[in-house]
Amino acid sequence: MRNLDGLWAEPKHIVAICGGAVSGAEAAAYCASRGVLAVVFEQNARPYGKIEDGLPRWHDKLRTQEYARIDENLSRDGVLFVPNTLVGRDIAFAELAQELGFSAVMLANGAWRDRPLALPGVEAFLGRGLVYQNSFVHWFNHCDEPGYAGPSYQVTDNAIVVGGGLASIDVVKAINLQLYRDALAARGIAVSIVELEHQGIAKTLAAHGLTPETLGVAGATLYYRRRKRDMPVAFPKDQSAEQVAKTEAVRDKLVQVLAQKYFVKVAECEVPVSPIIEAERLVGLRFRKSELQDGKWVEVPGSEHDVRAGLIVSSIGSVPQPIAGVPTKGELYDYADWSTGEVRGLPSVFGLGNVLTGKGNIKDSRENARQVSQKVVEPYLGVTDQPSDGWLDGAHERAREAAGQVLARATQTPKLAAERVRAIVERVQARWQQVGYTGDYRTWLAAHPAK
Repeated sequence: MRNLDGLWAEPKHIVAICGGAVSGAEAAAYCASRGVLAVVFEQNARPYGKIEDGLPRWHDKLRTQEYARIDENLSRDGVLFVPNTLVGRDIAFAELAQELGFSAVMLANGAWRDRPLALPGVEAFLGRGLVYQNSFVHWFNHCDEPGYAGPSYQVTDNAIVVGGGLASIDVVKAINLQLYRDALAARGIAVSIVELEHQGIAKTLAAHGLTPETLGVAGATLYYRRRKRDMPVAFPKDQSAEQVAKTEAVRDKLVQVLAQKYFVKVAECEVPVSPIIEAERLVGLRFRKSELQDGKWVEVPGSEHDVRAGLIVSSIGSVPQPIAGVPTKGELYDYADWSTGEVRGLPSVFGLGNVLTGKGNIKDSRENARQVSQKVVEPYLGVTDQPSDGWLDGAHERAREAAGQVLARATQTPKLAAERVRAIVERVQARWQQVGYTGDYRTWLAAHPAK
């Protein structure tokens, strides 16, 4: 096992970081670069989080790039990686925040819990017609792998996806790609999901003289509570009327290109109001139309209509997992200061990344709508041939900024005495021994490849 004896030779600041993906790894590297020891507690064997299992498989180049960035950050001197350690299960949050006495604790454990679909009794039909986004994408990424033994879902035509953000567009694309890949295979045309996404469904079909009608594929439909031009990502709110018009035009174009390239269908102004149950299965949803009245979205009485489907995927967002000892407010952790991420009642504990916002990595930007679409949204959605390199740069930058704010406060406190440093390091070594980690990050990764 890696020898850490020298770490307690002198007092120092030590920060605990819960989660080793984009935000956690970036914060850890920032701490280390400023002489602060970072201890990263990662719940999985591999640290990549939603980069590995939250992004559909066609984001292969982005995934490879992010793996390299995370690996570089977590393997550097001054960072102690602790795998297979879920805070709240394998190590108590109170131990980190109070007993061990870290200079600060950063919650970078992400938003992995699907926001519930708020319809009466619908939760009883999970796996029986209803699937949540995170489970579906995990299955989609791994279902073709030999030996996959996780949950299995049957992709059916005319599926319903409830949502409106980037993740829900990913889900609709995934369903369509699966449907068309299988339809092409039935005609003896072999094409992988990744190839089909990169090339586009429309172009692939045209190359073989086929159409959706000849293949008999209708595809999935995304049901969104507002207008098409209000999706898929929030742009600045303090725009002029001219900027608003440009923003809406960009969104219209994105939805049009998605329809042309991947046959993504969007039913706008549709609010789910109740489930349709038959033979102990969810077989559809009742929707009510919505409309904009005096600047507010309202549901239209008497506009109810039923939509039936063999598969319904809820993709209305993700929220953090509760941790015993971390106060919550609604679906998120309770923050005394949203600008710094300070958790209420815990002045040395801070949230950063998705655990703070409960949103994806594409955040509101102060750039104009066209720049945002070209630099971020279009490459992500695959509606442009421009490379998607760097669209996560903003998440890395925000993690560094957040880490800087935390360290500015943490380093105002006295450095931990050598005996306190020793207690923390010995706790890390004990956990390493429990999980079979020697302290060599690269060796560990080689022994734990993607499943």
